[in-house]
Amino acid sequence: MLGTLTRKGSQTIGMEKARLSKLKKKAESRAKYLLIDKGWLLMIIALLLGRAVILSSISPFVIALIASVWWLRRDRVPAVVLFAVIGASTYGWLQTGFVFTAMLTFLLLAFIVHTWKEHQKLLPLMAFLACVLPRSVAFTLLDAWQPYEALLMAAEGVLSAMLVLIFMQSVPLLSPKRYKATLKNEEIVCMIILLASVLTGTIGWQIQDVSLEQIFSRYLVLFLAFIGGAAIGSTVGVVTGLVLSLANVANLYQMSLLAFSGLLGGLLKEGKKTGVSVGLIVGTLLIGIYGGTVSTLSPSLMETGLAIILFALTPEGWIRKLARYIPGTQEHSQEQEQYLQKVRDVTAVRVEKFSDVFRALSKSFHFYDDQTDTEEHQREKDYFLSHVTEKTCQSCFKKERCWAKQFDQTYNIMTDLMTDLEGGDEPSRLIRKNVDQYCVKPQKLIDTMKQELSFYQANQQLKKQVLESRRFVADQLRGVSEVMEDFAKEITKERENHEVQEQEITYAINQLGLEIETLDIYTLDAGNIDIDLTFYVRNYHGEGPKLIAPLLSDILDETIIVTKENIAPFPNGYCELSFQSAKRYIMETGVAHAAKDGGFISGDSYSTMELGAGKYALAISDGMGNGIRAHEESMETLRLLQQILQSGIQEQVAIKSINSILSLRTTDEIFSTLDLAVVDLQDATSKFIKIGSTPSYIKRGAQMMKIESSNLPIGIIKDVDVEIVSEQLAPGDLLIMMSDGILEGPKHIENMEAWLKRKIREMETNDPQAVADLILEEVIRTRGAIEDDMTVLVARLDHNHPQWKAIPYKRKEA
Repeated sequence: MLGTLTRKGSQTIGMEKARLSKLKKKAESRAKYLLIDKGWLLMIIALLLGRAVILSSISPFVIALIASVWWLRRDRVPAVVLFAVIGASTYGWLQTGFVFTAMLTFLLLAFIVHTWKEHQKLLPLMAFLACVLPRSVAFTLLDAWQPYEALLMAAEGVLSAMLVLIFMQSVPLLSPKRYKATLKNEEIVCMIILLASVLTGTIGWQIQDVSLEQIFSRYLVLFLAFIGGAAIGSTVGVVTGLVLSLANVANLYQMSLLAFSGLLGGLLKEGKKTGVSVGLIVGTLLIGIYGGTVSTLSPSLMETGLAIILFALTPEGWIRKLARYIPGTQEHSQEQEQYLQKVRDVTAVRVEKFSDVFRALSKSFHFYDDQTDTEEHQREKDYFLSHVTEKTCQSCFKKERCWAKQFDQTYNIMTDLMTDLEGGDEPSRLIRKNVDQYCVKPQKLIDTMKQELSFYQANQQLKKQVLESRRFVADQLRGVSEVMEDFAKEITKERENHEVQEQEITYAINQLGLEIETLDIYTLDAGNIDIDLTFYVRNYHGEGPKLIAPLLSDILDETIIVTKENIAPFPNGYCELSFQSAKRYIMETGVAHAAKDGGFISGDSYSTMELGAGKYALAISDGMGNGIRAHEESMETLRLLQQILQSGIQEQVAIKSINSILSLRTTDEIFSTLDLAVVDLQDATSKFIKIGSTPSYIKRGAQMMKIESSNLPIGIIKDVDVEIVSEQLAPGDLLIMMSDGILEGPKHIENMEAWLKRKIREMETNDPQAVADLILEEVIRTRGAIEDDMTVLVARLDHNHPQWKAIPYKRKEA
């Protein structure tokens, strides 16, 4: 019973919270609609600016406002004029007359120039004239021309023209159609000037000895200092205090109070609202004690207290919403991160869609391949026999007997003859005997079938080439689809939050006496750790690989090495280091090669390359023949191989791509072999792809293992059937790859492979370069001459032993 009541109570509270949240959102939406969409905020601003007067007699604000509204929100001009006149009437009849006539003058000027091109450039001049003309007429009628009055009139006109340019950047912020999510510094300052000008309209409003303009100005400083920090806070204080002091000289000291309080409040913003409020209290006390008496300090403290109360009552949601528009704030950074995340997500989705398109295209090509079945082959055979029959049996007197009465027997004889001729130029004795006994014109039939068979075979060869081309395109499209799919996954992969590890690493490095500037942990996956670090150092002496990397190795329980160093070129600078997981194994390579007859240019080419994901590739290509052409062909093969493999495409697709490119590039009979080995440096697995190349050998102690396959050289046929041989390597293994010139060694040796394996087994050294040199030297010395290009590529797999051991450290106590 108690549990039921508790659940009902929780449900009631939840429903009440949801209802209050709904009402709150509805109220905020209604307030936004009235203030922004309907323009009531502009009307309130016009009301206050209508009575805003500085230097005792000039009022440049209201004309600047009407000029900006006329340009940006022309539909609100009548309401703004009405409220400005109402506001001026609360100040005095002279202010009312000036505001009304100045606005009327501006509207008349606007009516005259609104059809001109680029009349926006005339707005400052129009505002200047709208201020000067009514004053000039009034001074003339009243005969009140004085140098001081003329100077004030000119100052009013110039200020009004300048404020037009400022308000034109502020009024759009009050528009319902604002799309930019970030305010520029100029827009922030212009908005502050607009708000300070509005506060000028509250001068003279007091409750006992407390001035409303001081309460609101200090609240404005608190609000913006809490959002933007010391820079924004001090700027608000200076601008607001300056504008208010122009309106009332007695408020001149307030500029120092507001500026100092904004600076202190911004510096103390980490203390939340309390810290900013303390900054205002301290500023009020210091400036009040320094510039006044106890009688003036008491009202000032009361104004500060009321401003703090208003600030405390301000909802956090309002502050966060406004902070999104201020560069440098946490809310703005989060907004930018969300925007970038949306861009990444959209990009990833589009890349995935492209991947799906390529995959669908690949499947469609394979679908067409699947349609070439037995029925299609039978149909083509029938077409062939119909062409032969048309040229032989059509005019024969036994046509009716053969094809009408004995169709099956005739068809079988024709089919057997066709099959027999496909295998050779002449039919076998049995087939010839059957044809002679059955047909009255056997030789004509055989000759005609031979002739038609050449066209039939050519057509079949063409269809086969088209089919192979389709398969090649399908493999290419599938490979591109896989690469794009992997790329989409990389785009969507966000940097994970590693707060605990960041604290531990920072604490450990601080124990070394190094001052960290930034620490970015991108991933801590086993075997794929990625960390960027920036630290301050007086003089760099290799602290990265000697101290930090060993320390990280102990913390993360994995061998960490420095992959990139960016050291400051001067003392007392910052150093940027990148750390990644060390591979479990390393490959040490050695190569020896010689050109035919001791020449300088060899038709053999070799390459060793590091691929992504911790893989290492070794390749030898042997161009057909010798000399420059063979060298260029083998180099082109390896260049294409490296570019395609490093793009992320699988080895089989890469080989097929190279084969198709080389076979379609030229009509010359220029072919090349390819011997490729790809070794995973994390688990020592290896893949061997041999296209027309000689066998490779793995030496493991006294044991020799042979790696071979039977693929034709690249470029000979359109479709390469790539056979992959996989082997598990072990530390200390020697991988020996060679071109065919090595196996064409001494002529007096019958079994060259056995002789070569014996020589390699008997070698006492395990150094890759020494093994390569000894093999090449042994073959040349035994043969007595270099009759072909020779290349030996040797690699040894070893454990990766870091240069520096892990450094244990005293872990931070919980």
